[in-house]
Amino acid sequence: MTKLRKTSKTKLQEENANIGSGKTIIQPEANANKVKSIKKARQMAREENLQISEEDQKIRKAFVDKDWNEIKIADSWQIFKVMAEFVDGFEKLSRIGPCVSIFGSARTKPDNPYYIMAEEIAAKLVRHGYGVITGGGPGIMEAGNKGAHSEGGKSVGLNIELPFEQFHNIYIDSDKLINFDYFFVRKVMFIKYAQGFVVMPGGFGTLDELFEAITLIQTRKIGRFPIILVGKAYWQGLLDWIESVMLTQESNINPEDLKLVNIVDTPTEAVKVIDEFYSKYLLSPNF
Repeated sequence: MTKLRKTSKTKLQEENANIGSGKTIIQPEANANKVKSIKKARQMAREENLQISEEDQKIRKAFVDKDWNEIKIADSWQIFKVMAEFVDGFEKLSRIGPCVSIFGSARTKPDNPYYIMAEEIAAKLVRHGYGVITGGGPGIMEAGNKGAHSEGGKSVGLNIELPFEQFHNIYIDSDKLINFDYFFVRKVMFIKYAQGFVVMPGGFGTLDELFEAITLIQTRKIGRFPIILVGKAYWQGLLDWIESVMLTQESNINPEDLKLVNIVDTPTEAVKVIDEFYSKYLLSPNF
């Protein structure tokens, strides 16, 4: 009579029973419970009365092998969606004229001094002949669009669809509101159509936009447009770290790179940096 093979469950029970007995404990195979698909993962979760979050699904999905048909269907359509966002952005922004991008936190409240400063900076930029580009959402972005709108200037909003925080503000010109799904497409629009960058206090997204501009200027992929950090109390610690650690201690940048950014404390100073930069080239906005 053929002897039946022990199941994994039986083996595990036996191994648990043998703990401390002096018998050799056989470890289960490392890949025995490897999740083969998201469908399988969900089935396992249901069996164990667990709920897989959307975050968990994204992580699990990265380890699932796809066949060629799945790749063609999912990734090919994604390429067309990315192309559509680029085309929409190029069509709407290619004729907006000289503009300055204003970056900053979506969480800044209207009574915050930085909100008030961003609104004033935007208004001054419009009076000096520039339009304003923001991320289109609340906080500093709203302040920038509000300031531009109050002076009758061009007010552009590059909105991104997010699960929290982001919704477009009411101060964007109706024909200059663009909604994006992809951060990298949106960042291209921020950089490509701006003649300067004003960076207000913000979080990770603001840092991402700031260092995108610095990197493209440092590597000479775009011209050396002015970058202005507003709020010495907020930004000075970062600049000190860049100088003391990134430059002096590790030599990961050149001394000249420190000159790529200007740090100011008032709206007047911020706009002055942009005006003085373009006066060197005898250029002025030509709306």
